[in-house]
Amino acid sequence: MEIIPLLVKEMEQEARTTRKFLALVPEEKLGWKPHEKSMDLKRLAVHIAELPSWVSMGLHTTEIDFAAVPYEPTPVANRQELLDLFDKSLEAGLGALKAAKEEDLLPTWTMRSGETVHGVMTKYEVIRHSFSQTTHHRAQLGVYLRLLDIPIPGSYGPSADDTAF
Repeated sequence: MEIIPLLVKEMEQEARTTRKFLALVPEEKLGWKPHEKSMDLKRLAVHIAELPSWVSMGLHTTEIDFAAVPYEPTPVANRQELLDLFDKSLEAGLGALKAAKEEDLLPTWTMRSGETVHGVMTKYEVIRHSFSQTTHHRAQLGVYLRLLDIPIPGSYGPSADDTAF
């Protein structure tokens, strides 16, 4: 059994749902956050939009060192730029995944901040991690949207806004 076609299928399916959520981000609320410890809506949405590119990064690098290259969210000014960022990130991730060979999933990859190692995983695990992070943060975005009284789409079936209970 080959893993890459399964990962491609999953990535494409999740991307359709993720794009529906990102398309609902209200431009006038980009600075809003539900709690002082929370990311603001813009930072959360940008992070979600960037996550598919982690597939490409994981396949084409051996590590990320946040001490050497501090994370800076991609600047976006509006919903269209957010969706364009997501589409670009998805294209990079899917392109790298479709071009990969099964053996490319086996080498290790490290996430660090200088000498502090946050994790060492196989490149397959980096891909799965990016998928899990997308699902996790998309769920957060759903809570943000709900708190802003924006109807949310279903993810794995209808949402409470899709049907009357």
